[in-house]
Amino acid sequence: MNKMWKGHVRIALAALLAVMIAAPASAGPREQAKRIHERIAGVPPSSAVLSDMIDAINGANPACSGFGVTGTDCAAYIAMENDSFYNVTLKNFAAPWTNRDRSVFVPLNDYVATVIGMIRDDVGFNTLLSDDITYVGRAGTVGTAPAANNNNHYEQLEAGNHNLKDVLERASQSTVQGIPSNATAGVMTSRAASQAFFVAGTNRAMFRFTMVNHFCRDMEQLHDPRLSPDRIRQDVSRSPGGDSRLFLNNCVGCHTGMDPMAQAFAYYNYDETAEALQYTPGAIQPKYFNNDLNFPQGFRTPDDSWTNYWRTGQNRYLGFSQALPGSGQGAKSLGEELGNSRQFASCQVKKVFKAVCLREPETTVDHSTVEAITDDFQATGYRMKQVFADTASYCAGQ
Repeated sequence: MNKMWKGHVRIALAALLAVMIAAPASAGPREQAKRIHERIAGVPPSSAVLSDMIDAINGANPACSGFGVTGTDCAAYIAMENDSFYNVTLKNFAAPWTNRDRSVFVPLNDYVATVIGMIRDDVGFNTLLSDDITYVGRAGTVGTAPAANNNNHYEQLEAGNHNLKDVLERASQSTVQGIPSNATAGVMTSRAASQAFFVAGTNRAMFRFTMVNHFCRDMEQLHDPRLSPDRIRQDVSRSPGGDSRLFLNNCVGCHTGMDPMAQAFAYYNYDETAEALQYTPGAIQPKYFNNDLNFPQGFRTPDDSWTNYWRTGQNRYLGFSQALPGSGQGAKSLGEELGNSRQFASCQVKKVFKAVCLREPETTVDHSTVEAITDDFQATGYRMKQVFADTASYCAGQ
């Protein structure tokens, strides 16, 4: 019995139990099909689509062979053919990750377009934070080409109400951004993320919001004061307000893990004048030396090398891959470290659960199902469509 088969068995058993507990006895294939479509696409299905989905749930739809799935999973894949899944559901799914306010009310941008394109194409989602990838509108779709210094291309795609399912094409982020391929780190080096999280400050914002958006954890939840403080930068006072206990009991717990990894961004900045990402290989951005007299004996950043101290201590539960070294140079290798962790995978599943089930996982069965879907997600190439399908199948009777 292989791991993939086991994962599907666990999902099926969890879904069956959930339906037995939560679903009304009258919830048949028709009601399940309608709910799956409305949860995934956000709109009711047409009569023809509803009929196809009912057939799929009953195991009688030949279209399922094209998707490689059966039953309610096939019904979910049929729902994902609707344009609204890409233009609305996925746009709203990814938009909060692109800004500090975590607002859904932002224009379409390169970050959101890349998430939509990767999900449409079943690109391994564990590369979201590391690949040289972006998605743009097909040439000629709008008048303005994608550019490193403005968002006009994406705003025109949205204003023209273009079907993103059809017009988005994969491109090299390095070509659009004008930076080396080895400096790209997926959506972390997208223009939208750079503008939101590399601007001013100390580049710790990029790390913190990556945790919030893709680990489903804020820094307070990752607080570990028992790790070595040897990589905490000079700008962090060791006696804030004249009381060293504040540093030892509070500040140190976040900075021991964050500062050694945020060092990966030492060559990045968002230039507000040029309105573009700035990459300066070999030259540390001056922001890394802000307030360096707060504690001159602290760590002074020499390059973009990083180390993951969370591989030991209480944050080992995050499940970093043992196939990776836990240290490296630059944002790309850090993105690989984060994207191949168990916590990254689990967070994506939980976000899909909330988007499709319209609530957080609550019951024991909910949490067991999330774990089973996460197992399957990692075992089958980090395919987000399958996560949406498995989650919709589970929630169909609720």
